[in-house]
Order: sequence, then structure tokens, then C-alpha cells
Amino acid sequence: MDKGPGIKTTTKQEAAMFIQAWWRGTLVRRTLLHASLRAWIIQRWWKQMLVRLMEKKKRLSLQFYAQQEWAVVKLQSWVRMWRLRLRYCRLLHAVRIIQIYWRWHICQTRGFIQGRYNLKESQLNLQLEISLGLQACKVQQCIPLPVNE
Repeated sequence: MDKGPGIKTTTKQEAAMFIQAWWRGTLVRRTLLHASLRAWIIQRWWKQMLVRLMEKKKRLSLQFYAQQEWAVVKLQSWVRMWRLRLRYCRLLHAVRIIQIYWRWHICQTRGFIQGRYNLKESQLNLQLEISLGLQACKVQQCIPLPVNE
């Protein structure tokens, strides 16, 4: 049964073992391929989940940062407003003091007249106080009024 140099004659049993080995190898390779595809799908899913988690963390940290920035800006505006109000109140106080001294000065240099009058039946009672600088003069007079009967 020798068919030539280098060619073996195989029996049916050896051929069956060869086919079985080939089939088992194919099944093992197919099983490994399916297992590796399933592993790849799981890994892919897990990477997508990690990406989503990272995006969520970034979004939350950005929102937190924006909230902190808003709070800082609000606080700074309050402090600026408070400082401007304080400055305004100081200036207003200074203006009032200057006005008081200016009015006092005007009264001392120009003088002023204060008075009261009282009108009775046929006479006018007049009380005047005239102030010129440091000098003051008080006048009180009763003036009779002409009555036509």
C-alpha cells in the first residue's frame, strides 16, 4: 500500500482522528472567538460607561465652579456697593458740615431778620430781631391802624 516516496498511507481510523482533531480545534477556535468577542463587547461597554461617568463628573465640577464664581462675583459686588455707600455717607456728612458752617458764616456776616406780628382790632404789634454780625437789635412797637367807621 505504498503509494510513493514521502506519502503515507493512512487508515480510516487515522483519518477519522485527523478530522476529529480538526473539528475540535475549529470548535475551540470558534469558542475562543465568541469568548473574545463577548469580552470585547463588555470592555467596549465598560469604556463607554467610564466616558459617561467622566463627562458627568466634568459637568458637575463645571456647575460647581460656575456656582462658586457666581457667589464670588455677588460677594464682590456687595463689598463694592458697601464701600461706595460708606464713601457716599462720608461725603454726605462732610457736605452737611460744610453747609452748616457756611450758613453760620453767612448769618454772621450778612445778618438776618426774625420777627413776629400780632394783629388786634385797631393796632399792629410788631416784634423784630435784627442781627448783623455780632450786633443784635430788638425792636418792639405797637402801631395804631386807622379805622374807617
